Amino acid sequence: MTVSQVRFRKIQAAEEVPKNRVCSNKELLTMGRNIKLVLAYDGTAYHGWQMQPKHPTIQKTLHQTLWRVLGGPTQPPHASGRTDAGVHALGQVVTFLTDKPIPAANLVMALNDVLPADIRVLSAEEASANFHPRDSAKAKTYRYRLFRSEICSPFLARFVNHYPYPLDEAAMIAVAGLIEGEHDFTSFAAADPEKGLEDEDRSKVRTIFSSAWRREGDELIYEVRGSGFLHHMVRNLVGTFLLLGRGTITAKDLKRILDLKDRSAAGPTVGSEGLYLVNVEY
Repeated sequence: MTVSQVRFRKIQAAEEVPKNRVCSNKELLTMGRNIKLVLAYDGTAYHGWQMQPKHPTIQKTLHQTLWRVLGGPTQPPHASGRTDAGVHALGQVVTFLTDKPIPAANLVMALNDVLPADIRVLSAEEASANFHPRDSAKAKTYRYRLFRSEICSPFLARFVNHYPYPLDEAAMIAVAGLIEGEHDFTSFAAADPEKGLEDEDRSKVRTIFSSAWRREGDELIYEVRGSGFLHHMVRNLVGTFLLLGRGTITAKDLKRILDLKDRSAAGPTVGSEGLYLVNVEY
C-alpha cells in the first residue's frame, strides 16, 4: 500500500468525516463564501478526480480533508475539469462553499497539514459567488512528456511516458500546428462512461489556440492550449502524432483524420502517466 493510500484511509476512517455526506439545501443556504483553491497533485495513486465509492480520488480526498479542517458540512468541491486516473496537475482550480470564518490564506497551511503529500494546495482566495472553475474558464493548457532515452530513472518513471523507440521528431514538430483553430474533434474524443448517452449529443467542437512539440534534454514534450478538451482528447492526439512520427501516417492523413470525425481513424490512447493539467485561465 502506498503512503497516499494509507493517508487516504486514515482520513476516510475519521469519525468527523461522514462517508459521502451531502449537505442539505438548508445547510447550503448558510454557505456564503466561495473559496477558490489552486492544487498540484501527483495522480499516480488516484482513480482520477471524480468521486468513486470504493477507490481513492482527488475530489474525495480533498472533500474529506475540508470536512476535517473546517469542522462542519461542505459540498464536494468543484474542479475546472475531471482529470483521469494517473493524470497529474500543476494548476488545477477548485472551489468549495463554506460559512466558516477561517481566512482563505490560512487554508493553504491548514489543508496541507492534513492532505497526503501527493496533493498540495498552492493558493487559496475568496472568489465571487458566480465564479465556477469549469464554467468560468477561458482556456486550459495541457502538457504531455515523452522520455526518449533508453533507460528511464525509476524516480521519473511515474511522471513520463517512456518511449525510446525511433521517431521522426522533426516531422511531429512541423505538423503540430495543423490542429490549431476551431474544429470538430470527434476523431480524438473517447466516449465518457460517466456522462452516458447524452455525451453523444454534445458538441465536439473546440478551439485550439496553440499546439506544439519541443525537445528538452531527454524529453519530447507536447503542449496544447485550448478553449476546452474532450474526454481523452490530448492523449488521443499524442497517440496520433506518434503514428506520424513512426511514419505510419502523413501530415495529409492527420488532416483527413480530423475531418473524418471518426474515433477509429485516429491513433491509440497513450498512457496517463505523462499527462499534466498545467493551468486554467479566466
